[in-house]
Amino acid sequence: MKKHFLILLLCISGIHSFAQSTSKTAGNPVAGNPVFPGWYADPEGIIFNKTFWIYPTYSAPYEKQVFFDAFSSKDLVTWKKHEAILDTSSIKWAKKAMWAPSIIEKEGKYYLFFGANDIQSDNETGGIGVAVADKPEGPFKDLLGKPLIDKFHNKAQPIDQFAFKDKDGQYYLFYGGWKHCNVAKLNNDFTGFIPFEDGTVFREITPESYVEGPFMFIRNGKYYFMWSEGGWTGPNYSVAYAIADSPFGPFKRVDKILQQDPKVATGAGHHSVINIPGKDQWYIVYHRRPLTETDGNHRETCIDEMTFDEKGFINPVKITTQGVKKQRIN
Repeated sequence: MKKHFLILLLCISGIHSFAQSTSKTAGNPVAGNPVFPGWYADPEGIIFNKTFWIYPTYSAPYEKQVFFDAFSSKDLVTWKKHEAILDTSSIKWAKKAMWAPSIIEKEGKYYLFFGANDIQSDNETGGIGVAVADKPEGPFKDLLGKPLIDKFHNKAQPIDQFAFKDKDGQYYLFYGGWKHCNVAKLNNDFTGFIPFEDGTVFREITPESYVEGPFMFIRNGKYYFMWSEGGWTGPNYSVAYAIADSPFGPFKRVDKILQQDPKVATGAGHHSVINIPGKDQWYIVYHRRPLTETDGNHRETCIDEMTFDEKGFINPVKITTQGVKKQRIN
């Protein structure tokens, strides 16, 4: 009798899970926002092997932020959850506040950069770490056994890292909280950094109104540098950008392109960008807070279209509840 009951329970559970993942797409080929359930923030969207991936922060009190989940999709509409791809059992020095993962592939390995412990001074253990795996879904293992960056260089808190590959194949790490942003040149195996020509390792590139959450992409030969402004718990959290001819700037602030809509959601910020290979088709992946929520940690991950005008400037993003249409990568 117990065996039959267990089988029935598993069947019901499986049906519920399937229905939950497909109900919002039945007869309506759009993703809907948020794109998956749960409180998740600081999402990095990226494409690996013709599959869309999102790596977010688990949005909860700091002491509960001890793991990362990831999400994958073949079409931007139906998402699969990959639980605990990295947690504090693999990162012995990380105790809390695991934030803002950034991932990049190199030579068949996947490197996940992350912040941990929310250090407030050079005398604390924590900062930016890096983990490595053979697959985008992990499992990831600590590459160094210690933080990659554990000090405040140029007054930048070591959080909110973004790994970037330049046109010449050089990899850089952009990072920084507390209204300061640095860039550093990664070495070949991502275990450290290569000094710039002037001997410095961490070069400050902070633009006007920068707070945190740097991101960069290249379009038509130009470097688009983006960041978040305002306080992450408030309604005015937002994203602004600059355009330059090199990854080092100078970055002159152009305007905000992502912010709250009092009719849709507040606190729209800390984003990333996905470009469909071979096309001038772009999406912005970001978090926002539902109008019904006041808890600072109640943030959800969303995707909307991002477009450009004829001069190459980014058009203001319209945040939506319907999200984006089904999209596959050929």
